[in-house]
Formats: sequence, structure tokens, C-alpha cells
Amino acid sequence: MMALTHFFISLTDFYPQCQRIPIAERIDCIPDQLATKSTCSLRGCCWSPQSDTSVPWCFFSPNHGYQVQGSQRATPAGFEATLKRLPSPSLFGNDIQTVLLTGEYQTKNRFRFKITDPKTQRFEVPHEHVQPFKGSMASDLSYKVELKQKPFGLVVTRASNGKVLFDTTIGPLQYADQFLQLSIKLPSANIYGVGEHVHKQYRHDVNWKTWPIFSRDVGPSAKMAKTIGGILDFYIFLGDTPEQVVQEYLQLVGLPALPAYWNLGFQLSRYGYASLDEVKEIVERNRAVNLPYDAQVIDIEYMEKRKDFTYDKVKFKELPEFAAYLHDYGQKYIIILDPAISTQNLSDGSSYESYRRGTARKVWVNESDGVTPLLGEVWPGETVFPDFTSPEGTSWWVDECKLFYDMVPYDGLWIDMNEVSSFVQGSKRGCAQNDLNYPPYTPRILDKLMYSKTICLDAVQKWGKQYDVHNLYGYSMIMSTIEKVFPGKRSFLISRSTFAGSGKHGGHWLGDNAATWDQMRWAIPGMLEFNLFGIPYIGADICGFSDNTTEELCRRWMQVGAFYPFSRNHNCEGFMHQDPAVFGPNSLLVNSSKHYLNIRYTLLPYLYTLLYKAHTQGHTVVRPLLHEFYSDETTWDIDRQFLWGPGLMISPVLEPGAESTRVFFPEGEWYEYDTGEPVLLQKAWHEIQTPADKMGLHLRGGYIFPTQNPATTTVASRRNPMGLIIALDANSEASGDLFWDDGESTGTIQNKAYIYYEFRVSNNALQMTATHSNYSDPNNLKFEEIKILGLPHEITTVSVSQNNVVQNYPINTTYDSARKVAFIRGLQLELGKSYTVTWALNVALNERFDCYPSPDPTKEKCEQRGCTWEVRNPGVPSCYYSSNNPYYVSSLNYSPTGITATLTIDDKVRANEDFTTPINTLGLEVKYHHNHMLQFKIYDPQSPRYEVPVPLNLPSSPTSSSQDRLYDVVVQIKPFGIQVRRKSTGTVIWNSGLPTFTFSDMFIQISTRLASQYIYGFGEAEHPTFRHNMSWNTWGMFTRDQPPTYMLNSYGFHPFYMALEEDSNAHGVLLLNSNAMDVTFQPTPALTYRTIGGILDFYMVLGPTPELVVQEYTELIGRPVMPAYWSLGFQLCRYGYANDAEVAQLVEEMKAAQIPYDVQYTDIDYMERNLDFTISSKFAGLPALVNKIKSEGMRFIIILDPAISGNETDYPAFSRGEANDVFVQWPDTKEILYSKVWSFLPNVQINESLSHEELSYVAHCAFPDFFRNSTMEWWKREILEVHDNPDPLKSLKFDGLWTDMNEPAAFMNGAIGGCKNDLLNNPPYMPHLGYRSTGLIHKTPCMEVLCIFPARGIIITRSTYPSSGRWVGHWLGDNTAAWDQMHKSIIGMMEFSLFGISYTGADICGFFKDAEYEMCARWMELGAFYPYSRNHNEKGTRRQDPASWDAKFHEISRNVLNIRYTLLPYLYTLLHDAHAHGSTVIRPVLHEFVEDRKTWDIDEQFLWGPALLISPVMKQGDRSVNAYFPNARWYDYHTDIDTGFRGQLQNLSAPLEHINLHIRGGYILPWQRPANTTAYSRKNPMGLTVALDDALFAEGHLYWDDGVRIGTSRAFSLLKNPFFFAVRMVGYCQVRLHPWGYSKPKFKQIKPNPRM
Repeated sequence: MMALTHFFISLTDFYPQCQRIPIAERIDCIPDQLATKSTCSLRGCCWSPQSDTSVPWCFFSPNHGYQVQGSQRATPAGFEATLKRLPSPSLFGNDIQTVLLTGEYQTKNRFRFKITDPKTQRFEVPHEHVQPFKGSMASDLSYKVELKQKPFGLVVTRASNGKVLFDTTIGPLQYADQFLQLSIKLPSANIYGVGEHVHKQYRHDVNWKTWPIFSRDVGPSAKMAKTIGGILDFYIFLGDTPEQVVQEYLQLVGLPALPAYWNLGFQLSRYGYASLDEVKEIVERNRAVNLPYDAQVIDIEYMEKRKDFTYDKVKFKELPEFAAYLHDYGQKYIIILDPAISTQNLSDGSSYESYRRGTARKVWVNESDGVTPLLGEVWPGETVFPDFTSPEGTSWWVDECKLFYDMVPYDGLWIDMNEVSSFVQGSKRGCAQNDLNYPPYTPRILDKLMYSKTICLDAVQKWGKQYDVHNLYGYSMIMSTIEKVFPGKRSFLISRSTFAGSGKHGGHWLGDNAATWDQMRWAIPGMLEFNLFGIPYIGADICGFSDNTTEELCRRWMQVGAFYPFSRNHNCEGFMHQDPAVFGPNSLLVNSSKHYLNIRYTLLPYLYTLLYKAHTQGHTVVRPLLHEFYSDETTWDIDRQFLWGPGLMISPVLEPGAESTRVFFPEGEWYEYDTGEPVLLQKAWHEIQTPADKMGLHLRGGYIFPTQNPATTTVASRRNPMGLIIALDANSEASGDLFWDDGESTGTIQNKAYIYYEFRVSNNALQMTATHSNYSDPNNLKFEEIKILGLPHEITTVSVSQNNVVQNYPINTTYDSARKVAFIRGLQLELGKSYTVTWALNVALNERFDCYPSPDPTKEKCEQRGCTWEVRNPGVPSCYYSSNNPYYVSSLNYSPTGITATLTIDDKVRANEDFTTPINTLGLEVKYHHNHMLQFKIYDPQSPRYEVPVPLNLPSSPTSSSQDRLYDVVVQIKPFGIQVRRKSTGTVIWNSGLPTFTFSDMFIQISTRLASQYIYGFGEAEHPTFRHNMSWNTWGMFTRDQPPTYMLNSYGFHPFYMALEEDSNAHGVLLLNSNAMDVTFQPTPALTYRTIGGILDFYMVLGPTPELVVQEYTELIGRPVMPAYWSLGFQLCRYGYANDAEVAQLVEEMKAAQIPYDVQYTDIDYMERNLDFTISSKFAGLPALVNKIKSEGMRFIIILDPAISGNETDYPAFSRGEANDVFVQWPDTKEILYSKVWSFLPNVQINESLSHEELSYVAHCAFPDFFRNSTMEWWKREILEVHDNPDPLKSLKFDGLWTDMNEPAAFMNGAIGGCKNDLLNNPPYMPHLGYRSTGLIHKTPCMEVLCIFPARGIIITRSTYPSSGRWVGHWLGDNTAAWDQMHKSIIGMMEFSLFGISYTGADICGFFKDAEYEMCARWMELGAFYPYSRNHNEKGTRRQDPASWDAKFHEISRNVLNIRYTLLPYLYTLLHDAHAHGSTVIRPVLHEFVEDRKTWDIDEQFLWGPALLISPVMKQGDRSVNAYFPNARWYDYHTDIDTGFRGQLQNLSAPLEHINLHIRGGYILPWQRPANTTAYSRKNPMGLTVALDDALFAEGHLYWDDGVRIGTSRAFSLLKNPFFFAVRMVGYCQVRLHPWGYSKPKFKQIKPNPRM
């Protein structure tokens, strides 16, 4: 009996000092009950109610606690001091008035202090490792300790910086017999650990939270430790890193056990197997799916009536043979044991020997008398409980385990219910009413009852009363070694109840969780905490113990559970089975589980090494990100990701229905595990795609991971070849290690019977140093494969040496240039031996990026740029980059709407010319404008540069959302790069982290890898194929008067491309830059942009179909213009009409031939000396002729060139222009720049044989500057004067304008008198343009002026730029009368469809040279299907209009143009769709059938919209054509017959008078009876062609208005419903409609085709 003296103090003698105590520093004075003012007053505390009820209303004052009595006394280990209690009311009575403080400077980083009763021995934990300190005080301390006198307090600070780490002065020490309390003010709110509890997060919420054994009810910056017995015994550990703190802690309490290798395999378990047969069935079905699976666990159902050390001889009669059954497959058997031992006999009435032997040896926990065994109740009924603190109890337990093993062999033990747990409260006899069972203060524990679900607190064990030793029950049990059962071997041991130091003996699982998403999330903080506690072999019940799981939950849990160190799927009886195979042998869950378990088994050598380092050094295994990246405060809160050691980051999917996961990528290089692809992010959150079968798994650069080929068991996998994964850091270095022993023997480390490797990579060499090699593996293992991530170039040679002796055997290397992943295979590196593996790198041919794109590269010039020279195949760059680009990201900010960054140049500058020296600092902006569209812009933040003033349709602020965006964007830090990835597939569609990037004043270059070889667009240039040839071709872009010629830049400028991805998705990219540029394609696949000015302003649209790409692009730049209906008619023109009479004669001849024909042109011949806005005397009758043909239903178009003559004495257009300051001028002056174009000087004889450049009598011309508003007004006025001149003889009532020569073009290079700025006209880098040596001024004005932007509001223009289609159509320029030009015209039209210019065509029959009969006939057939259909040729060649040929030609032209005019309602509707929605009119076949890869190369056929397939003949003499028919129903337009051709190339008959046309099933085409002009055809009856698909379905629509103005009438849709039943039995029919003006049509008749 302990005698205590009770001290009382009168309240009248005590006054609390309550002033100025901050709310955050209040220490609760009434922790045991609801606080009231009266109770507070009785305890002598301060009372101050708050609106926040979690804040203490009653709190201690500073005059509570203890004070130091006398002085601090030195001891060999530190100091001691006597503490005297300050007079104050008692909380719970029995306060100890004098206590002893002992401080010990045990190590440099560990300080211990304890507070004891100097008069009475109190309980102290009899820990295996924490023993009385016998050493001397450590030196060079990392900490300082200050003792505060009154009231007593200890303050511990960090010696290096004075930071307070531990400060007890915040609250008073309380030291009573059954209530001890010490409050500590903490340095921050970042607190981790304390358990075991289910914590929803790893970092504790310190906002007045209280946990049993650990209370933080003193505010955001303090904690309060309360206990009801023992002593206060604190250890404070310091470390420079969180990892060091754990290591310091484990050096004290005991380092973790090293599990057997097989323990790391996956395990299956269930509580509630019906029989051993059912267990075997489950084993077999999981073996059958080849699931990696090492151990089978059977819960208590194997026992006879739940009695330990028995088995059910009916349901589990073959259990003695079960272990052998598993061993035959390389698997293990684990049993469960509970500590509670039944007091009842066996079923057959015989004695339960385990109980009998235990009773005889007196091993049970006793009641308070110390003699009578305490009786509880657990699974088998009435039970007793072994006392594991008793040596006899431990001996009995080990003996029983051995006896049972001899009966039923097993491989490991799972210990449950060892808290200790009982189903009755305390004891079957009840618990006595005393201060042990009912202490004055009960912590906030379950049921607020000390013996709830456990035994009475006055029960007696060897170590003491249950009151003191309760929390040590599981610890003492797990210490009871079972090595006697498995002599010399590590087996398997996990325990539910643990204490500090338990990890030395076994592992732990997180208890009986539930099948909920919350529990899966909370398991991660649990594992992280147990790694702090020194129990790294930890896991949770995968898929949940209680409740029915779902397939999705279990699938996601199997993914993350594959990375629990203790990986076991376990659940409870009464709920569905959840082993993987139960979900189906080829289920998504099975396949996903196998995938991640195979990764686990591959990485088991790495995991085993981590556990070795935990065992020998105290490292964590499952590691919080903050342990590795503690300087980044973002990581302090992360508990939905974790690491294996320092190098493997696991980012599981923890939310239902999630297809993406938010992942934080800390600083450093990271690689996606499955692909090896580098992640370009650092120190940033990123939404990664995690479809149903994937989660985040990334390797950290700078680490080497030992691997082994996986198998379905560790027994099998340990026989397989080994390997290394080397993840390089930014310096191309990495390191790692490997521990290897036999995987099961005890003492291998002490006996040095193991292999230990240190791996290091630097300078392209791997050093494999076996620092220990005292174990010989029986499987003769070898490292056979090395995988290197982040290797910049391809490996050319590999050398292996041992002891400086080169090993000779064949080695195979492969390299994925897109992902920068190399494999070295065929190695024979014997385990246990040291080797050096070196490799040489070379830039693969396809990976070479041209470092000297200027003409005439040489080795000397190349090496001056710091590049590599090697001459190889033609076209392949001889001078190429061999180092990274010099920019890195110095600041980076991700936001919900985009990214901003600063790019800074490194020291490595490759060129030093004044205008090509890279700009030091650049800005980057990425904007997520729409879910399908983003922009990224690179610019000079210090000096504004030219930006294209084209208005784009952009939202005022981004409208996208993270969950709906089709793309992810990441910025690579060093070297700088941008990566855009399609979220749905993971395909990288832009990756510019390449060596080419540079940004200087007059040379900007950027490259990107492409998703495939299928790239379309860029113009304007004559391309031989629609799909670009990626074999080292460079195309220039710079508007020029250049007729279509291979590899020469032509009239337009369109830096836009569409790309197909290998899975048939499509995207488009626009570079909004108008400076001269070129683009190089290479087979990497990659492309390189080079431009000589402006900025890089990219826009990307994500489709995902080709047609959607164009719609999204035109949504950005503007929808195509809606042409007038009459402009869809056939048109005639010729440069070289002699006079108006010749034009009039042509009109009559066409009428006589009855060839449909709507528009007549005159070229510049009608002008007086080619002067704009004039009429030549030879064309004096032209105004009357125009009026006449218009009265007959035709239209007339004139040509205008932008150049205005300045040599005239009376030329109002020039005079007014000069007065209004509309002309392009020399910079910094008012002086007009003059060059030479068409206008001739007066009174000269024209020599037609001279080229334009040789004409000496050409006038000086000025160029209107259309950037100026005044110019636009002047231009409109001059045009109106021609149209509306009051003099009828000068008024041309034209209907449209054709603008030519508006690149702008000139007949000389530059300007009269030469150009003044040689740098601008001959920049340091000259793009790959035609006539490169001449400079930029070839046939155009000087570059120091601004005039490359076309005029607006006209119908047809030669020069175009992105957005031109909003106002104009385009013809493909001055082509040649040659057969190949027909094919190229199709390519050109399809490209301009991509560019958003729908109304386009080529000069039918060719502009230059004489047309030939057959060619012109075929071209008329093809040209009838140009949206802009015009026959045009030049002066001096033969006539080629249809009327100029024979009657047969007339017939060919008439027939094909009648087809065109018949289908004009369909064409007009397509053009309206383009105008309204951005769809294409001339449509590549791939746009409709992108899933069919054969269509990706088709460019000799095309579609009108989705439904009409045109297959022209374009080769001389051919009378048949090869046509590809994608997989659809196709009807011959001419015969109405279903061809039956599907997914095949077919040779079709094509006589000279025939063009093959086919209608696609499933579509309705509106049509109208043709006439010779659209004015008359629009009055004719209309009809529908209904082409049914295989489901007898068809749909279509018609847009109809007055044909001149847009928006005067509404569209009318034709869908299946009105016609479906009428045509169902017909299959193919034609429907005739009344013309209806603008009202809804009515059926006239339906004529089924009798051939159907």
C-alpha cells in the first residue's frame, strides 16, 4: 500500500493571474468534464467563455505548477534539479509536492529528461532497449537546454540557429499520483505521429484536437501530454532532416526487423473460409490467372471452435498437408493466433492440452490477488490470458507454437486481439471499484471506461498491474520469439497491438478497416506513421475488411496495395469474396492487379534493400514526400502520395470515378515507370491521367533501382535474371545500392553472409562495386539488362570490364528517342562481382537537329557554334546539336487558367553574332482558353517585339476547366521545353524540350517532337503530296509572286498544320508569326520552326477528329466567307483579251455551245496602260457589255492590283492617295517607297518577249499601306468611283473583285534606288526560300516597310494569311498547263480547307503554256468540282475556254458542268456549313474515315462534304482510275447502283467523257435542275437524292437564302423523319421538290429507281 499525504489550500489564499494569456496558449484546466465557472473557480483557474467551444473556457494561470528549489546540479550525464509544487488548488488530488528532474545529454542529437518521485518508486517501462543511461554527457551538442526557475520550465533550442524546439513554459507541470501533465509549446503546427489512431491526414490538425495518450487541446502551437500513471520520461531527438530524426529514434528503441524475402510477396486471406476445399479453390483460381501471390493466410476458422493450437478435423482435415501443397508451388502458409486461451475441453471431451499445460505452469494473467487467473471471453468463449511479461509465459507460448507446428506445419504467425482484447468488460467476475479501474481522470478513450473491451486494470502481470502495463501487452507478446519453431530462419510475424520498439520483432497491419474509399485514403497516413514508429513492414487490409467492396474500389486498392510493404488482401465473413480472380480471369481488376504486382515483384530487390537499410540504419521504407523534400513546404501536407525509399513515388487513385489524379512532382527529374518517359514538371501539381487500370508511379532521377524479372512467387522470381533501372538526374548521374542474401536465414548480416553493391553512374559509366560478397547465390544470378532513363542520345557502343579486363560477349542496345530510354541487354554480370559498364553516345541520324541551317556549312563553322560535325546520308544534317538548348526555367507558376514562367539563359551560348545572340531572359505564358484550345507564347518581357495584329476569337478569360480539358501542359525546367499531352490517351502531341530552341533578335528557332509521321498543312507552296514527306525536307514561307513550283514559297503564308496521332486522333497548331520563316521536317518525327523576327505565339486545337480540328481552328481565326450563289457557277477569264469585242464573242460562243457559265472576267487588259481604276480605249464598250451580260443572268468580275503608278501627271487615284498619306513609306520619313509593277509609261512600245524583270518602261509604283484606316477609305472610294461613275461610259457594274499581285509583288528586287537597310533585307539567317541568295527582297519591296497584309472585302485574292478566309476566296495562282498540276490542285484545295479558306480552286487547264485537248478535258471534269471553278490562262497561249474546242469537248464540259449545277444546292449548303460551323467543303477522305489508316495518304480523290466522292483521271492516256472506297455503302452517281465496294481499292472505268462520282450511303443530297446560269437554275424544280446506309437510314440538310446576302432567310433541315418511311423499301431514290422561294418545300414526286 502506498501512503500519500494530502495537501489542501484555501481558495481565499489563491488568486489566479489571468491577464494577457493568448487564446492559443490556454491550457485546459477541466479536461475531464464539461467546464463550468464554479468548477473552474474551485480549481483556481481562469474563466473566459468563447464562441468557439473547442477553445478552453477554463484555463491555468501562470501561478500553477512547480518551481525549481535550489540550484541546478551537475551530473556525469547532464544535470538534475528538485522541483517544488507551487501552492494552488489540486485538480484530482494526491499531488506530489516534490519531484526530481533529471536531464541527460545522451548523444549529440538526443536529450532525455525525466521527472520522478524521489521518495517513491513509480512504474517505469521495462523496455528491451531503453535502459538506464550509464554513459557520460555527449559533446558538440546540436541543442541547448535552459531551465526556467519559476514556474518551472524547460526550453530546448537548436544550437545552430537558436530556434526553440521544445518549451514547457506554456503551461504548468501537474504531477499527481494518477494525473501527470506537461504542456509543450511547439516550433510550428507541423506535427506528425502519435498513435495508433485512424488519422485522416498525416499532418495533425492542431486546432484543439485531443487524442488518447496525446492531447493538443492547447491551441495551434502547443501540445499537452497527459498520463494517469508512471513517470514523465521524455526523449528529444534532433536531426537535420526528418529521416535523421527517425534514425535517432530507432537507435534508441530498437531497429526494425529484416523480414524474410518471401514476406514481401502478395498474400491472400479471408475470415470465413467455409472449408479447406474452398481455400484451395481460391488458391487455384488465383494461380490460374498467374497472379503474383506468395502466401495464403487462413483466419481462426481453421481452429476447432476458435481454440489456438487446434484445427477443425472435419472442414480442415487436410490442414497438416496444406503447407506442403503450397510449398510445391513456391507459396507459404500463415496461421493466425490470438492470445486468449479457452478454458473448455475439446469437442470430443478430451482435455485442451494448451490450457492444461499453461495452467500447470501458472502462465495466466491473474486477478488483483495475483493468484486467481482472470477470466474473460473471446472467440472460443471463456478464456484466460497468457502473461507474456513472465519468462514462464513466454516459454509456454513458444512451446505451444512448436507443438502445433509439428502437427500442422506453417510458415508464419499473424497475432491478433493482443491489446489484450476481451468481449466482456474487464472480467467475467467484474472489476473492483477502485482507483485503478476507475481513476480520478480517465483519458478520452473508447467508452470513457478504462477496461472497455479489455481486462480489469487491477489485474496482475509479472511486470506489474494492468493499469501500468496494459499498453505493453502486445509488445511483450511479439517479443516472445518463435525462433525455436523456425530455427535459423526468419519466418513471418505481424501483430495488431504494438509499442515503441515492436518493429524489432515483427510487422503490423492497420487493423479491421472497412471497404470504403475513406479507409483506403486513411491507410496512407497510417503507413507513414508506422514508419516513423520504426515498423516499416506495414500495410492495410486491401479492398477492406468489413462491408462489401466494389469492383472499382477493390481495383484501385489492389493498385495501391501492391506498394504496401505488407501487401495482403483480407476481408470478413458475411461479405463477398474479394480475391482478384473472383472478378473474372480476364477482368480489368485481375489485369490491373497483375500489372502492379509484377512491378512490385520486379522491384523486390529494391524494397528488400530498403528494409535492410531500415534494419541496419533506421531508414523509413514507406516514406512521406516531406522526408526527401523537406525544404519544400508543399510536401509537408501531402499524404495521398508516398515514396518507397527516396526514389519511387506512388500516387494512387483514391476517389471513385476518377480518371485523373492530382499529383505533386517535387524538385528533380521524374520518369513515368511504365514508359520511362520523363516528366517535365518540377515543384508543381499536375493532373495525370489515371484511367481504370492505371495509377501514378514515377521514378526519381538520380537513383538506381535493382530489379529482378518477376514471377508468380518470390521462390521463382529469385531464380530469374536481375537488372538495373538507372534514372538519371539533370547531371546524367545516379546512384543506388543492393542488399542480397539468402532471403530467410537469421544472422546473415552479423555473419556477413550477404552481398552488398554500391552503384554509381557518371560520365556514361556505371560502377558496380560489390563492397561485400560473402554469399554465393545458388541460382548463379546475373545482371542481364540495364534500363537507362533520361539518356539524351542513342548508345553506340557498350564496354564491360571486370578488374580492368574487358569482357567480350554480344550485347544488344535499343533506344527510344522520343522517351529517351535506352536498354542494354545480353549482359552477363555475375551477382557478387564488381564491374564497370561504360557506353558511348551518339546522336542517331533521325535525332539530329540541324545546327547550321544556313547555306554552305563546314566543319569549322559548325564547331564554332559548339556543335558536332559528321557527314552521313544526303539530307541528314552534317552539323548537329550535341548539347541541350541553353534556356532553363528560373521561375514557374501554375494556375487553374494557365502557366507563367521566366526563362533564363545558361552560360552555354552557341552563337555570338549581334543579331543571333540569344536574349537572356524570356517570358512564357500558357493560357487554357478552351477545353479544346490552348495558347503558349514566348516573348521578350523587356523589349516589346512585333506581334501579328490579326484579331482572333479568344475569350476574355479562359473558359476551360481542369476536369474537362482535353490536354495537359507541363513545362520542362532544364533544358526548357513545353510538353502538351492529350489527356484521354496520354499521347504527347508537342514536346519542345529539344536542343534547337533559341530566341534572338533576328533568329528564333524551336523544334518539337511529333506524335506521328502524318503531318498536313503549312503553305503556301506546291506540295507533291497532301501528307508531308518527313525525310529532311525544309519548306519556306514568305509571300511572293512565285508561280507554283516545287520547294519554292508562293503567294500565301499559313504557318498552320494538322497532325494525326497513331490512334487516329487529330490536332492542329498555328504559329501566329508573319516574319519570313521555314519549317524543317525530319523522320524523328519532329519539325523545326525558324523565323527571323516577332515572337513565338502558338495556338493548339485538340480536335479530336480532323474535321473538328478545322472547325476549332476557324473558330479561332474566323469562319470562311459565305460566297454568293452565283459565284458557284462556272467562270471564264484570260489574260490577253485584245478588246471588249473579243470578250463579247466569247460570251456568245459559250451560249451557243449551251455550256453552263455564270461569270466573265477581264484581266488587266481592260485598263489604260495597266493603271488601276481606268478603262482602256480598246475596252470602251466594256461597260455596255457588262450591263448586257448581267441582264442575261451573268456576272462580271474585274481585276485590281495594289500597285499605283506615281509617274502620271493627272492620275487622281495617286493624287488622292498621296494627299491622304496612304502609301508605304521609308522608315522615319514621309518619303514614298517606289518600285516597279504593271503600270507602263505612256507612249512606249511594249516588247512582249521580255520578262517582267527586263521591262525598262515600267512606271514607278507606290504601294497602299492597308494597315492604315485612311488607306481602306481611299481604296473603297476609288473602287466605288469605278462602279458608280456618273459617266455611263466609265461605270463598270462589276459584281466582284479579283486582287492580284498582293504579296506584294514587284518587277524588281526591293525599291528604285535600292534598299536602305541591308540587315533587314539580308538577315543573319536567310530562311529556305526561293532565290535565297537574293535575300528577302526578291520580286517584292524592301523589308524596312510594312505591307504584306491583304486587303479585305474582296472575293478572290492571291495572297492570304490565317483569317483571310473570313473575307475572301483564293485561287492557287499562276499554274502551268501540265498533267501533274491537276493532282497538285487537289492537294492545294485540301490544304486551304485546313487553312479555313473554303472557296478555292485552280486555273482550269493551266495558266502558263498551251493546254492540250485531253488534259484540258480531264481538267474541266476535275475543275467542275472546284468550289471556285474558273478556266484562266495567259496572254500568248492558245484559247482554252470550252467553246474554243470541238463539239465533243463542248459535250464533255456541258455534261460535267450540268452535274455541278445540279448539285449546287448541296455545295451551297456545304459552304454555309463552313461559314457557320467551320467545316470543310473540299474534304480529304481521311476527315470522314480517319479510323482507316489507308485514307491518311489519299490525295488523288476528295470529297464534297461528307457524301460525294470525286475520283478524277489525272494521267495522260488513262481510261480507268484506281479509286479507294472506305468502309461505307457507295452508290455510283451516274447509274444509282450500289457498288458494293467497301474498304478496298478498285479500278474504275473512266472514258474521256466520264468522271467517277459516288454518293455515300446515309446521306441526303439536295439538288436542282440545272440551267446555263445560276440565275435560271435557281428557278428550276428541286429534289433530293436519298442514299440509304446499311440500316436504311439517311439524313441531310439544305441551306437556302436569296443567294446574295447572308442572313436574309433561315436554313431548312432535311432529316430522316419526313422521308424515312417513304424511302425505306426503295433503298435509293430521287425526290423532286417545288421551288418555294424561302418557305418550307413540298414534295412534288418520289421516283424510286427501278434498278434498286
